[in-house]
Parts: sequence; C-alpha cells; structure tokens
Amino acid sequence: MDNADNARTARILEALSACRTTLRAFIRRRIPQREDVDDILQDVTLQLINVEQPVENVSAWLFRAARNEMIDRGRKKREWLLGDDEEADDQLYDVLFGEVQTPEEARLKEIFWEELESALAALPAPQREVFEKTELENYSFKALSAETGLPVQTLLSRKHKAVRYLRERLSALYHDIMLP
Repeated sequence: MDNADNARTARILEALSACRTTLRAFIRRRIPQREDVDDILQDVTLQLINVEQPVENVSAWLFRAARNEMIDRGRKKREWLLGDDEEADDQLYDVLFGEVQTPEEARLKEIFWEELESALAALPAPQREVFEKTELENYSFKALSAETGLPVQTLLSRKHKAVRYLRERLSALYHDIMLP
C-alpha cells in the first residue's frame, strides 16, 4: 500500500466514523429488522472500500449507497411476492424466510422450498442460472455479467422470464396458503 492508498483509507475511515451513527439511524428509520440494518451498513461500507474511483463526499456517497441498497432489497422482496395484499405478503415472507415459530410454519416452509426447487428445475438452464445467482446467491447483475460475459440487459430479460414463470407456477400454492 502506498501513501495515496493509506491517505484514501484514512479519509474513508474518518468519514465513516463521523457519519456512522447518523447513517445507522437513517437506515433504522426505514428498516425495522436490526440484523438487516447491520447487514446494509456492512454492505455499504464494503462497497465504499471497494469503489475504484475517488469519492469526493464520502458521507453523501454512503447515504446514497444505503438508500440504493434499501431500494434493491425492497425490490427483491417484492419480486418474491405474488399477491395484492401487502400485509398478507409480509406475513408469508416472514414465514418463508424468517425464523420458524411453529410446526405448521416449518411444514409450510418445507413445501414452499420443494415446490420452488421443482419449478426451478423446469426452467431453461439460462433462466434458472440467472434467477438462482441473483436471488439465492445475492449476485449483482453487474457481477454476473462480468462472470458470464453476457450483457446485463440479457440477464435482466432472462430473470424477468424466470420470475414470470415462477409466479405463475407457484400462484396456486400461494393462494392455497393465503386463502385456506
């Protein structure tokens, strides 16, 4: 590490220390789960450390990155949801991805993942790969594009087709669960 890198790292750490409490509060007001707040804060910090171009206003960059991360996570959550009832969808999301509270929730989670695996297996391999990498392995489209050599737009199209198929395939299960 040369002096320029040391100075950059010191500037980043200083700016991060100066705004960390405010940034955490900013995220916390928008994200109720404490572990998600910590994850977002960590992700944004890593993004800042890994950014290649100089960042003039580190504090502003961190808040913008945090807002973008929250939006991305919200989009991912909505992509999983199948219905129009936001409260019911939130409950379903908690059952499928949260801590299991009852034997019924454990069975429901098991059924969902079995059905999802079956539906994923029915997808064409390119669509399945994009969906699994971006949704289950948390790849960004940019990273997946770099890995595969495919344009981001191609990957987005494949994922859109996969999501449309999965929504259709899993909608009966959703309605059975939500409308007993």
